[in-house]
Amino acid sequence: MEGFLAQLLNGLQYGLLLFLIGSGLTLIFGVMGVINLAHGSLFMIGAYLAYVVATLTGEFWLAPPAAVLGGLAFGALLERGLFRKFREREHLDQVLLTFALILLFEEARAALLDNQFHAVAVPPSLDFSIPVTGGFAYSAYRLAVLAICLAVAAVMFAFVERTRIGASIRAAAENPEMVDLLGLDARSIHTLVFAAGTALAMLAGALAAPLQSVYPGMGDGFLILSFIVVVIGGLGSIAGAFWAALLVGSIDTLGKVYAPQIAGISVCVLMAAVLLWRPNGLFARG
Repeated sequence: MEGFLAQLLNGLQYGLLLFLIGSGLTLIFGVMGVINLAHGSLFMIGAYLAYVVATLTGEFWLAPPAAVLGGLAFGALLERGLFRKFREREHLDQVLLTFALILLFEEARAALLDNQFHAVAVPPSLDFSIPVTGGFAYSAYRLAVLAICLAVAAVMFAFVERTRIGASIRAAAENPEMVDLLGLDARSIHTLVFAAGTALAMLAGALAAPLQSVYPGMGDGFLILSFIVVVIGGLGSIAGAFWAALLVGSIDTLGKVYAPQIAGISVCVLMAAVLLWRPNGLFARG
């Protein structure tokens, strides 16, 4: 029972990291119509940023704020300098652009930080276990990651559902043509959405760095699962990304432990079933 509880918590924590990546991905595609294959590379950049910050300063907790602020600035720069010019282009052009960005990011990483695996130590303040049941204790840092992701999710829900800007983003995600009809500044909305999506992906990478090695191409697996989250949850739906991420994270984690023979295809089968039943996703409106 203790082992199952540990894996269930691991699955929830993994799912919440997928939510940080997938929520940005679903908004970018839902609002801008851009297929960003380089989103996984942004996760990798966040992890390497955490490694650099922790190595240079000796303080890991400087890395998550640096990932958020750096992600906002980097995302705004990418949107204004590149993606704005490709928004009206064919999806094939967008795919080629983002694939080129993957190659550029990988070459830049190799030139600056080599191709070795790097470890990021768990912060000393959370390098212990917290008793959960009589015979089971769970990593304090993993619980902190879970709590941080839930807090970010709550802030996102409040922003998107309760603010005027959030209403504009929802309108753009559900009906892009409505933005022009309502006289909204579409360019500002696109920049905000892309910057926020980049910041969320880099934050996820920074938080994940102490949980696994930091290595080249580490965002590829997260990108694939994040696309599955987007498909299951529905394009443009933050609530859909949240519940789909928890579902995918739990199935993937528990499957690798209890049914490794079918773990690799379990989430793909789930996605196929959702596409057959609800082609627009479980939480898509309309």
